[in-house]
Amino acid sequence: MDASRAGRQTHSAGAASGIVDRRRNPTASCGIAVMAKASLPGRAKTRLVPPLDYDDAAALNTAFLHDVFDNILLAASRAAPDASIAGYAAYGPPGSEDFFRSRFPTVDLIEAWFSDFGDCLLHAIEQMFARGHKAAVVLNADSPTLPTALLNETAAVLARPGDRAVLGPSSDGGYYLLGLKAAHRRLFEDIAWITERVGEQTRERAREIGLELRVLPEWYDVDDVASLRRLHAEIFDGATPRPQRARHSAALLSALWPDGVFGRRAKSRSPTAEARMPTGAAI
Repeated sequence: MDASRAGRQTHSAGAASGIVDRRRNPTASCGIAVMAKASLPGRAKTRLVPPLDYDDAAALNTAFLHDVFDNILLAASRAAPDASIAGYAAYGPPGSEDFFRSRFPTVDLIEAWFSDFGDCLLHAIEQMFARGHKAAVVLNADSPTLPTALLNETAAVLARPGDRAVLGPSSDGGYYLLGLKAAHRRLFEDIAWITERVGEQTRERAREIGLELRVLPEWYDVDDVASLRRLHAEIFDGATPRPQRARHSAALLSALWPDGVFGRRAKSRSPTAEARMPTGAAI
């Protein structure tokens, strides 16, 4: 057993101690965990530097997290009784609990930080099953305008009888969402993570184990300047179909880059761009 798997099993043994928010229903049908990185300058959204600087990239990461959690909250409010939804932050790096607890106080936390990204995903899924959910979904933190209906569709598909998976392919060849009814380890093995082959390799693994796979419409990750420009246009140019509102991302983009020219800030931040963003996202 490699070190990352051993570490993941150690985390699993003590998973539920003191981090579950009892104000929420822990037995929702479907758990959705955002693969969330704390907004540390120099460690978050670094592929956007340049033209952004490290502080602005970190502020953008925080805005995205607010919008993704808001999206899960909205999906939960629209969910059918047999496809109810609970949200989590599958977070890292270790030691960043205060970042998430201070900004997202009602989001349950799952520490998921291993050398292999597949272990991070599998650990998050295992933890949601350990907490009593019948289905578990891992969701990226890079798609703030993802249509809410796709989250509800995922929960509804996974609520049906029989084993199956749901895959949300991203335009870069990866996926923005993967939902399961059982923790199939094979889906996370022999995957070339952070490449354009991730989505197809995941489909191959599903075929190998005979797992029924529902494929959602393609969406996109904001992880380079071209996709950041797409996000700006989608929010401000009246894109059709209308995406999730993404009010936190919209506020930050409007404050710093209203003309969509990244790298030329509209005005100085005082004290930070994040301070001007709407607050209060909750799950």
